Amino acid sequence: MNILITGASKGIGKAVALHLAKDPQHTIVALSRSIAPGKDWPDNVLPLVFDLKDADKMDALKETLQQKIQHIDLLINNAGMLVNKPFAEITDTDWASVYETNVFAPARLIRTLLPMLKADSHVVNISSMGGVQGSQKFPGLSAYSSSKMAIAGLTECLAVELAPKKISVNCLCPGAVDTEMLQAAFPGFTGAMPPSQIAEFIAWFGLHGHKTMNGKILPLSLSTP
Repeated sequence: MNILITGASKGIGKAVALHLAKDPQHTIVALSRSIAPGKDWPDNVLPLVFDLKDADKMDALKETLQQKIQHIDLLINNAGMLVNKPFAEITDTDWASVYETNVFAPARLIRTLLPMLKADSHVVNISSMGGVQGSQKFPGLSAYSSSKMAIAGLTECLAVELAPKKISVNCLCPGAVDTEMLQAAFPGFTGAMPPSQIAEFIAWFGLHGHKTMNGKILPLSLSTP
């Protein structure tokens, strides 16, 4: 199976890539704007440096991927950005950066790679418990949480639109996973779950979840935060 994971240099993305790489039948493209060279990865992981904000280079990315893996069975949109500021202090630049990374970039990536997504492929968007409607919200995270709500909503839309192509689109919403991003949101707080633990479920869901569901937004949380 050919798998593409964004935001794979650390945290949840790296943990998912390493977990999936345990199966030598998988080829994983681990994409990030700053990722370690190949010697730090198993042989079936192909690290690829790319900044998802480079909209004008998306076609070049597609050509590179076509040379490496030809088609994609599983796309995990994990890359994310967080700004922790009171609402009154969040600048237009902050809003644009967060939404570009968390919403526009994954939407653009899905659109660009549609020709590579074969029938029965699965797109998994990684949102957050902060992006679940009705969940507890926290001061300072208005840009982040609202952007994660947007990617969850996009998931529902794409699940309908891509269904005729037999492409499933689902969304997973982790809670307090012990990552650098959690520390940025809640300094000094230790998450209830290590990245390796939630990675096991995300990997399983990516491989099998689309067999029984499409357009679903699923919370994955022991605590929030």
